[in-house]
Formats: sequence, C-alpha cells, structure tokens
Amino acid sequence: MVDSAAGSSPDVVDDLRAAADRVAAAEAAIDEHGEASVEAAADAYRNATRLLDRYEDSATGTGDFTAYLQFQTEILELVDALPDDTFAADAFQRVSDRLDKRRLNEADFEFAREEIDTAGKAVDMLEEREAAIDAYRAARGDADERLAELREEADRLRDLQRLADVDLDVSTEPLRERVDAYNTAVRAAFERFRETRPARELFDLLGDAADRPLVGVDRPPRDLVEYIDSTPAGTEPLAELVEYADYSPSKLEHYVDDPGALRTSVAVHQTYLDRLDAAAFCVTWPPAEAATLRARLDEVAPFVRRLESAFAGDAATDDAGDAADATAIEAARRRLARFTRRDNYERLREVAVAETELTDDEYDRVVSGAVDDDLAAVTDAISEIEAALDETALA
Repeated sequence: MVDSAAGSSPDVVDDLRAAADRVAAAEAAIDEHGEASVEAAADAYRNATRLLDRYEDSATGTGDFTAYLQFQTEILELVDALPDDTFAADAFQRVSDRLDKRRLNEADFEFAREEIDTAGKAVDMLEEREAAIDAYRAARGDADERLAELREEADRLRDLQRLADVDLDVSTEPLRERVDAYNTAVRAAFERFRETRPARELFDLLGDAADRPLVGVDRPPRDLVEYIDSTPAGTEPLAELVEYADYSPSKLEHYVDDPGALRTSVAVHQTYLDRLDAAAFCVTWPPAEAATLRARLDEVAPFVRRLESAFAGDAATDDAGDAADATAIEAARRRLARFTRRDNYERLREVAVAETELTDDEYDRVVSGAVDDDLAAVTDAISEIEAALDETALA
C-alpha cells in the first residue's frame, strides 16, 4: 500500500526534470559543433589512438621500417579523410604535420597523443549523451512506476470513501447464512466424491471445470491424469490412492499392479493433491457483485451437480444427514442465486466488504474525513507526475 500521507512525489519529479535537463545539455554540447563533426572526431580519435598504441614501439627510432611506413601511411590517410569542419580538425592536422617525416621518435608519439586528446572530448560528449539518456530512461521508469502506485492508491482511497456510506450496523447474517450453506454443502459433497467415487471421475470433472474460466479450477497435472485414465488404479477413489502412496513397496503390491508407477505418478504430485479441495466451487466472502455471482453460480452448476451425485442412492443406507446432503447443494445454490436478485443484496454485500476490508484505523479516517485529504494529496501528486512526464518527453 502506498503511503498516502506522502502523496507528493518531489523526488521522482525532480529526478526526471534533472535527467531531462542533462540530456538537453548533452545534446546542446554536441549541436554546438554539429552531430556529424563530433561523430567524425570521435571515430578519428579512436582510430588514431589504436594506431598509436599499435605502432609506438615498432615505428620509432631505428625500429621496423616497414612498420614505420605502414603507420605513417595510415595516420596521414586518416587525417586527410577528415572534413575540414570536423571537431578538433586542427589538432589532427598538427599531428599529421609532425609525423610527416623520415624518422619518428617517442616525443613524436607523445606530441600526437597530447594533440588528439582534444578530439577525445568528442568521445566524452557522445558518452555523456548516452549516459544522460540512460539516466533519463531510468528516471522516467521510476516516475511511471510511482504514477502507477499512486493511481492504485487513488482507487483504494475512492473505495474507502464509498465504504464510508455503508451502515455497519446492518447485519449481514441473511447473506452469510446462504453463502455458508452453499459452501458447506459443496465441501461435504467434494470430500464425499473424493473418498467414494473413482479418481477417474473426479479428474474428468476437474478437467471439464478447468475449461470454464468463471469456475477457476486449476487443470490437473497431465501425467497424473494419464496414469489415472490408463490404469486400474484409476477406478479407486483418490483418497485411497493418496493413502497408497505412503505404503511401503511390499504392502503396496497387495493393492495395485504396478507400485512403482503409482508412487511415481501420485507421490510426485503430493503438493497439488494436498491443496486439492472444493474452494474453486465455493463462493468467497465477501461475495462478488450480484450479476457476477449469478453468472458464476450458473457456470458452476453442472459441476456441483456432478459432485452431488456422490450421494446418489445413499438415502436408504446412510444416516439422515447424508440423505439430506443428496439435494443440499442444488437447493443452496438456487437459494443463493435468488437472493442476488433482492434489492438488499448489494447493500449487504457492501457491508460485508466494509467489515472485511476496513481496519479500525481506516474506518476512523474515513469518518473523520482524513481519507478525503489523502485522496486530494494523491490526486495532486498524480497530476504533478503526469505534467512532468509530458513536459520532459523527448522528441
């Protein structure tokens, strides 16, 4: 959460403006001499330095005459190729005049290095511009990141303002009771399905549900599904297969044909199996807005009915509680869906949201009007950064 009390963002704005000014100064320094002139001088400086480094030992004194001729030819050609308006062209010409003789010594090379140092400023100018642009991009990135944080904070503060109008004295029990009844029925059916129906059926259900975005089921691991679908072990309930995975190899031989395959396919997915529960088919608290929740309840309906089938035919043999569970999900689902159409659904939902999301401190700030001040500060900071981004945009 962004610290709304520090809504102003002078650091990122100042840094951005300073970075933009640095780019402008670097560009101006180059423009003073001309882009082509500076580029040519920088290339000449690099090439001349390379030649001096390469031939200083072999082309001086009574050294290698061939090296001397090669160096002299290359350095003179380099200078002759420079346009007259090249930055530091006169320095290169002085180097050419000094080196155009029959024998070279160390002093000649020292003179050449001192002269072309003037052209080295062209390299410095280009490198400074590159560094300035890098710093500008980083500063702009920081400003964009801060702007995104502040916009998110502004949205949060507006949500808090909206919650200020919620009457927290209103009981959410009518809504809570319907959500809890549905979730309890779904969890009971899922656990019953997991414990009594073939794992193959459960994974078929999960795979189908994973194709429906409003349900939100994670698709089961492919190799686990393949094992469940292709071996007799897949006809056993998933709860038993998970228990089998903890058996010793000798004990496991009494239950499955290929103990190694079961341990390899089931045990390696222990984390997934441990997390596998009915959550994706349940309704979160606080629940979604009415239209969204109705759409989700419609989409989840065929899957929870399949879960409910775990109780089919059990009424005659199980206790009254299990018999009642046989129709609990669909009844609870319809009851909750109908409730979303009542006028007071959104009011109760907003109370639930407020109770869930508002801390005591936030509620006090909302009531006192401090959140209004926070939002004003954040909004001003957003405007400040947006203006700086517009004003410092590079052409």
